[in-house]
Amino acid sequence: MKALTFPALHLLAALSLLAAINAAPAAEPAEKTDTWHGFVRHHFVVDGCQAWLVEPKTPLPGKPWSWCMEFPDAFTDRCAAPQLLEHGFHHVHIVVGNTFGCPAAVKHFNAFYDALQARGLGKKAVLIGISRGGLYAYRWAAENPDKVAVIYGDAAVCDFKSWPGGRGKGKGSRGDWQALLHDYGFANEAEALAYRGNPIDTLAPLAKAKVAIIHVVGDADDVVPPAENAAIVEQRYKALGGTIQVIHKPGVGHHPHGLDDPAPVVKFILEHR
Repeated sequence: MKALTFPALHLLAALSLLAAINAAPAAEPAEKTDTWHGFVRHHFVVDGCQAWLVEPKTPLPGKPWSWCMEFPDAFTDRCAAPQLLEHGFHHVHIVVGNTFGCPAAVKHFNAFYDALQARGLGKKAVLIGISRGGLYAYRWAAENPDKVAVIYGDAAVCDFKSWPGGRGKGKGSRGDWQALLHDYGFANEAEALAYRGNPIDTLAPLAKAKVAIIHVVGDADDVVPPAENAAIVEQRYKALGGTIQVIHKPGVGHHPHGLDDPAPVVKFILEHR
């Protein structure tokens, strides 16, 4: 066999080095900090998703924490998070996009939970499900009931047949419905309509784990009608022996979320954390 010349050996070494560099895992971006409602916030990446954690000024023992599953900057002052930070809770979010709590989103949530445990947060989360975020909160909680203390649903979707499916009295959303079918991997609409993994269907594990639930609803909500969502959860959860409170806003629609004074929600969370 013909011996390789020095230039050829040099080329082979360069190619080997390039291959090693390409094969090496990409380094995670450096953690960054900023402020969120006057508190220090840490930005980092988990499972390929942007995530953040906000520190309270004086953490409570055991480091309890709240997790807004979607829309973390919508009506924030009305939806309890800053008030919980004032009481010593950490507050977190991971960006999984408009994915309706589908299996891929739950996978990211699981990785995020593990990352937060590595950072020393408490075992049980307070989940905040705003609008479609209700699907995210209940879907993850149903698979991880021992990791949840409280679910706070605000105009929360509890049955995707209601929204975005529009199979009841609500407006529905055709575009979101098609996206949901894709994200869940349903073969067709009939398969989606037969699905039994909606929040209204998966309450038994939560009741067994003694997860406390509080909902805030606008009685005139025609996007996520309470009768097709929170009211069904309330009826079924009480029948299962679970703890649940529903706060009604007479004459209010889907917006604005939260309460003028979220003190009742904060009180409920502090009592059941």
